[in-house]
Order: sequence, then C-alpha cells, then structure tokens
Amino acid sequence: MSKYLDFEHMSFLHPWFFGLLLLVPVMIWWHYRKKNHDRPAIRLTTLSGIKEVKPSWKVVLRPILFWFRVISLILLIVALARPQSSSVTESIDSEGIDIVMSIDVSGSMLAQDLKPNRIQAAKKVAEDFIDQRPTDRVGLVIFAGESFTQVPITIDHNVLKEQLNKIKSGVLVDGTAIGMGLATGVNRLRASKAKSRVLILLTDGVNNTGLIDPSTALEIAKRYNVRVYTIGVGSKGQAPYPVQTPFGTQTQMMPVQIDEALLKKIATETGGKYYRATSNTSLKEVYKEIDQLEKTKIEVSSYKQYAELFHPFALLAIILLVLEMGLRYTVFKSVT
Repeated sequence: MSKYLDFEHMSFLHPWFFGLLLLVPVMIWWHYRKKNHDRPAIRLTTLSGIKEVKPSWKVVLRPILFWFRVISLILLIVALARPQSSSVTESIDSEGIDIVMSIDVSGSMLAQDLKPNRIQAAKKVAEDFIDQRPTDRVGLVIFAGESFTQVPITIDHNVLKEQLNKIKSGVLVDGTAIGMGLATGVNRLRASKAKSRVLILLTDGVNNTGLIDPSTALEIAKRYNVRVYTIGVGSKGQAPYPVQTPFGTQTQMMPVQIDEALLKKIATETGGKYYRATSNTSLKEVYKEIDQLEKTKIEVSSYKQYAELFHPFALLAIILLVLEMGLRYTVFKSVT
C-alpha cells in the first residue's frame, strides 16, 4: 500500500487524462438539477399528517448510488492517466587506485617551522587528502629508525583516520630510515590488483639508518610498478627544534637537512614527482597536486525502473460500478 502513497516517486504516463476530471462537477450539477426538476409535486391542505412519517432506510441510502458512480468515474480517470512508481538504480564503476602514505615520525618531525609542528601538519593534510579519495583504498606506514605498518590498505577510511591521529614521534627507534619507509610501503602494494599503485613518502631528513638501503628499496618499487611521490618537509636554512635541557624543553635553531637528491631520484625513476614543502600552505598544495595527478576514474550509470499502479484503481472503479448497478436494480429498484 505504501507504494500507492509514495507521491515523491510516482509519475503518470498520460497526465492529460486528468482534464476529464472537469466532468465531475458537471455530472454533479446535472444530477441535482435533474433531480429537482423531476421531483413530483403533491398539493396538501396541511402537513400535519405526514410530519410524523420517517423516510425508509432505502430512501436515505439511495443517494449513495450516485456517489458510487462519481467515485468510480474519478478512479477510472486516474487509471487512464497510468500512475507508475519509479525507482533509480545506480551502478558505480570505479577504476580504483591503491595508495600508501609513508610518513616520517622521527624526532626531527617535531620541528616547529610548520605549525604546530611538522608531524601535526603532515597528519592534518594527510587526513584532508584521505577525504578526497572516497573510492580508493589507502594504507599508512610510519618510519623513523625502523618502519611499521600502521594500517594496511583499506577502504575503511574512518579506521584509517583514527590510526592516523594516533601516530606521534617517539613510538619508534629514532633515526631516519628512508629505505625502510619506502620498502615497507612497497611491500603493502606489491600484491595489489589496482590499475594504479601509488606511494607518498614524506620525510624531513637524510637516510642514516635502517636494514634496507634506499637504492635497494627503489629497485623493489620499480619492480612492482609503484609510482612514488616524495615530499621533503621543512624550511630552508634553520628551523626551531624543541630540545630537552636540565631546565626543561627549550627551543633551539638547528639546520634543516633533507636529502633532496635521493628523494628526486626515487620519484623520477618510479614515474612520480618530488616536492619541497616549507610551510603548512605549501604542504597542503603538494597533496592537492598529487590528488589532481592521481584521479580515480568513476562512471555512474543510472537505471530507472517503472512499475504500473493503475490496476487497483481500474479494479476498484469496476467494482463500484457493478455494485451501483446491482443495488439500483435490486435493493433500490422499488424506490422512486
């Protein structure tokens, strides 16, 4: 029954038939005009003799026959207009991309040349980037002196963002193992069946530790056709670093050292691109450009299905007409 009351998804194939509804008031007017014109007149000297006479139930109910005919006409007009319910089915064909973000969480990522610091700025833009990739699977790797898979590639972006917000400096042995961060990210993508496999590697330092050399990790990335975008984050020259002293945490200016030559080589040889982000704004622009370069192809096909709803209206109209005619020539036949 609800589908007959769902006016939002109801349409009419022949709506011009509703013009016939103009016949309804004409029909009502003609009926009562004819009834009054044909009413017999009897001359009486007084009404006292018939005041106490009550009309029979047949006389009282006979007008219902006319309204049966009116309602059946309205229902027939609605049926002729061909009411239909429509439903839309969407088929989404997504040519997905699998992406792994490998983020440096070494102690130097606490530098405050980006606000409030490099690691917090990196987390914020990474979260915004994830929101722009609703149909892609995304994973998260963190590295310092060693590397760790925080989240395998997944379409559950809520879980991904929860884990992203939990990362912080100090959870891993300190150092900058770029080779390890690259190799772990590639390892997460090597079994991917996606048409495009992308790794975004963000660091602020120079490779100084790790069990896997960056050159070896690069060869692995090339072997599995993983495109790597590298980001060197940090201002040029010097940057304020928080340093623990006997008097508490103090801020000291320290030189910024980023192995740009290595990051450029990794990006170039895998078909990616190297970026330098020196501020929150430029880091945001970097991820925005990567988002534009790695566009996911999405095709949405809509199918509209119609279901005929005129049958109940036509059936009810016929029932009322048959009922009206049957009562007129049986129960109410003797009523004049």
